[in-house]
Formats: sequence, C-alpha cells, structure tokens
Amino acid sequence: MLTLRLSSSVAARLGEYVQLTKPRIAVLLVFTAFAALFVAARGLPSISITLGTILGGWLAAAGASALNQYLERDLDAQMSRTRGRPLPSGRMAPVNALLFGLGLLTWSFLTFMLMVNALAAVLALIGALYYIVVYTLLLKRTTAFNVVIGGAAGGFPVLVGWSAATGTLELGALLLFGIVFFWTPPHSWALALLVHGDYERGAVPMMPVRHGEPHTRVQIVWYSVHLIVITLLVYAAGILGTLYLISALLLSAWLLWHALRLLREPSKVAAKRLYKVSSFYLMLLFLSMMIDMLIH
Repeated sequence: MLTLRLSSSVAARLGEYVQLTKPRIAVLLVFTAFAALFVAARGLPSISITLGTILGGWLAAAGASALNQYLERDLDAQMSRTRGRPLPSGRMAPVNALLFGLGLLTWSFLTFMLMVNALAAVLALIGALYYIVVYTLLLKRTTAFNVVIGGAAGGFPVLVGWSAATGTLELGALLLFGIVFFWTPPHSWALALLVHGDYERGAVPMMPVRHGEPHTRVQIVWYSVHLIVITLLVYAAGILGTLYLISALLLSAWLLWHALRLLREPSKVAAKRLYKVSSFYLMLLFLSMMIDMLIH
C-alpha cells in the first residue's frame, strides 16, 4: 500500500511538471520545426541531427512555457481557464518551476550544440527568450497587438529546423516563419473571443478587451488573408510543388470560410470552431509540405 501511494504521489508530481510544459503547444512547435528540417534537407538528414532537433526543440518549447507560467502565476490565478495550473493552485512552489524552466533551456542549448549546430542552438535560445521577455514581460499586459509582435516567438522553431538542416537561413526559412507569424493572431484571437471575460478580469489588453469583439473579428479575417498570401508565396518561390499548392489552397479556403463565418455570425460557437480549425490548419499545412517534398 505504501509503495502504491508513493508511486501515485510521484506520478502526480511528474504530471504537474508535464503540465508546466504546455505539451500540446510544444508538440505543435516541434512538428513545425521537424517539417522545416525535412523541407530544407529535402528529406531526412542524419539521425543525430533529426533527433537533436526534435529533442532540443521540445526542451526549448517546454522550458519557455514553464518560465512563462512562473512569470504569469499571478495572472493565471485570476483566470478561470488557468487557475487550476500547478503554480496558481499552490500545488508547486514557484522556485521549482523557475529552476525547471531554466534547466530545460540549458539542456536544449547543449543538445543543439552537441547534436546539431551552433546556429540552431542560438536561434532556439533566442526564440525562447523572445517569448519569455518580449511577449510575457513586455507586451502581453501592455498592448492589444501582443500576439502580433510576440507571436514571432512561435515562428522561431521553423528557423531552428531549417538552420539545423542547412546551417544557414534562406528565403524558404523566412517564408515558413511568415506563415506561423500570420497564423498566430487569428488563432490566438479566436481563443481570446472565447475567454474574453478572463482577460478582462486579468486586465490583459487582448484585442477583444481593448478594441472590442467586432473589431477583433475583422482583424482575424485581415490576418487570415495575409496568411494565405504567404502560403502561396512558398509555391511561387519554387520551394514546394503542386501538391503543396493544392493543399494550401484547400486549407486556406477552409480557414477563411470559418473566419468569414465568425464575422457574419458572431458567437462563442463560431469562435471555438475557428480556434479548432486553425489548429488543424497549421498542422495539415506543414504535413502537406513534407508529403510534397517526398514526391517533388
């Protein structure tokens, strides 16, 4: 019985640390990095580089998320969506989250240096610091365009993946970065429409709080159009082929239809639908890049 209780306690504690890493976000970021690696290398590079990119990318994303929750524990305590997290709920001491996040970032940097290359290591670290310092500390509580400027952090994994394969940054890397950059506002603002009340209570100037929901829905459509243009430029630049183009057109039509539907039929249901669609959109778009590369 004592062993079972101990095992249960250890599992619960591990679960708290896993929750700090925001696993779903980390998986999506690592997937985009892997896709960029695959496209840049025109297939899989060495096992060492592939595994180093996946492991180092996950460690960077996880460490940044842990430090984000450490810095935002006061804000998380005010929001119904986040007050059950380990820190605001009191289930974990803040110093543990701080040391955990710093440890993961250090491990990430060493992984990239030893298994991949210095450029990938530096870019992964810059991306994590950008999310922690620029977005979390400087922008989130000060401007409605926090997810526009701060959203650049989400594009760093593709730069990391590309540089891991080539040791350089080229046009393709910048275009893939642009896709994630312009995808972030529609995705994040759809969520902000769903939890408008939470952000209002926390005095976070997200777009719906600062400029209202009607304006936010217009901005979602506007940034979705920019996103579509960037996806087509990837084909126009000759980086990917016809299968990617067809996929990008179909997925873009799917995303834009839901963004326009939210504009015409403002509701929590429509916002939730767009939020889910945008999540699948990015994953399927990057998956189509890899499939296209296999047959290109």
